[in-house]
Amino acid sequence: MTRTSPAGTPSADAFHVYDTTLRDGAQREGISYSVSDKLAVASTLDALGVGFIEGGWPGALPKDTEFFQRAAEGELELRHSVLTAFGSTRRPGASVREDAQVAALLESRAPVVTLVAKSDSRHIEHALRTDVAENCAMVADTVRHLVEHGRRVFLDAEHFFDGYAHDPDTALRVLESAVHAGADLVCLCDTNGGQLPTGLARTVEEVVRRTGFRVGIHCQDDTGCAVANTLAAVQAGASHVQCTANGYGERAGNADLFSVIGNLETKLDIPVLPEGNLAELSRVSHALAEIANLAPDTHQAYVGTSTFAHKAGLHASAIKVDPELYNHIDPERVGNGMRVLVTEMAGRASLELKAAELGLDLSGSPDAVTGAVRRVKELEAHGWSFEGADASLELLLRRELAIAGGGDVREGKPETSVGASFGAPFELESYRVSLDHRPDGQVVSEVTVKLHVDGERVIATAEGNGPVNALDAALRAGLVPRLPWLDEVELVDYKVRILTDTSGTDAVTRVLVESRDDSLEWTTVGVHGNIVEASWYALRDAFAHKAIRRAGIGEVSLPGSG
Repeated sequence: MTRTSPAGTPSADAFHVYDTTLRDGAQREGISYSVSDKLAVASTLDALGVGFIEGGWPGALPKDTEFFQRAAEGELELRHSVLTAFGSTRRPGASVREDAQVAALLESRAPVVTLVAKSDSRHIEHALRTDVAENCAMVADTVRHLVEHGRRVFLDAEHFFDGYAHDPDTALRVLESAVHAGADLVCLCDTNGGQLPTGLARTVEEVVRRTGFRVGIHCQDDTGCAVANTLAAVQAGASHVQCTANGYGERAGNADLFSVIGNLETKLDIPVLPEGNLAELSRVSHALAEIANLAPDTHQAYVGTSTFAHKAGLHASAIKVDPELYNHIDPERVGNGMRVLVTEMAGRASLELKAAELGLDLSGSPDAVTGAVRRVKELEAHGWSFEGADASLELLLRRELAIAGGGDVREGKPETSVGASFGAPFELESYRVSLDHRPDGQVVSEVTVKLHVDGERVIATAEGNGPVNALDAALRAGLVPRLPWLDEVELVDYKVRILTDTSGTDAVTRVLVESRDDSLEWTTVGVHGNIVEASWYALRDAFAHKAIRRAGIGEVSLPGSG
């Protein structure tokens, strides 16, 4: 059976963080959790320390029924969280003891059950096709039945805010029927997601004042206000928040669990996670995105990789003096980190901070800073971008340091050479690309490269399924026998962007290449009117960056490295 340690069980008076990723979040377009996925999500959320994990709707969905069965049989051991089953009240005119859906809730063996009930008289009459008295009886009978069987019960009052605005007496009567029958709390649901913070808070405050009940909040994000509405409800008296990981959910989604937790802990001083777990927020967000097979939102509040990234030179100048001047919290509190982005907007402070982030000290070399600022602005005027290509930027900075130190580093024209290729342990003489359309319909690219490695002229030829793949293969064929450590470099991603609005054949192309070895990932950039040439720049920098790292342990001697 699912086990929760006594120390991990949220007490009756504790503030509740209730996660509904596995039910409401799973309604997002593009998400389809397997039962194994659901178990992995639940384990991850438990490790973070949320109070309640809603596992789904047993009896209504076979996958959810299996999830609760496997959880009860010991496949899910919870240390901090309480597993919750979601379901509906008995049907109109039926006996609660004979209702199959209610029976399934008990059979799930979940210690907490969240019941959904209509709280808008229009929905009661037109959707359920019954009257308010029978709806309230359905709520009371089901809550009482579950409590008698040892279950803790929460009520989700569906369409509450619309219902309260239309007919407040009916909406409150539904809440009363649940609490008087033994429900722990009533959760007010903005089901259509149409509320704004000020009006929602006014309603929550009024309900708390009129009833004295423990109140929760569940917000959809159709106005883009789900997180703001949730926090407004807390400030108005709600002590139970329902959220989903990364805001997953139907339509525009739900209140984002990580934004809500971040704000509760750092802004409202409400501790909702076990001590020290706030620093796990970013990691857990990305782990749950991975399970959902969705790319993380890089600009997501608190946990996005760009959330504490600074681009403007004015910001960087202030950050250099004191990082708190432009960060609303210390990023490490939520397991994130600050980054400085280098673009044409960069000034000296931006580059010095970025260099420090990359492990380079420019503070004693003002000429190198001046040269790097000039070079970045020249190159970005021709379409280069170092914002997502830290490895190419590092090579550029090292090159400028070598020039400032008196090294002999050749200048290249901005439009044809990044100048960041400093450190490449080889020189290109030329390459030739050919395309072969074979009788069987197969199209094969062939590339021949002529290189100079350690004073030796090397010629290598290779085929590939495209010109870039063939170029990479030819480079490796020529280099790996002489520089065997290059075989450790694996190309894991290749992105192409057309930069101008002119016709496609005249357009400037930007290529990003992501590489990795057994210890690191890095990204390089190349720009040219020809996609193969742009790819050559990015590939060259990828190999040069590997060489620079090996030079740090004395295995490769680089020009100007001193």
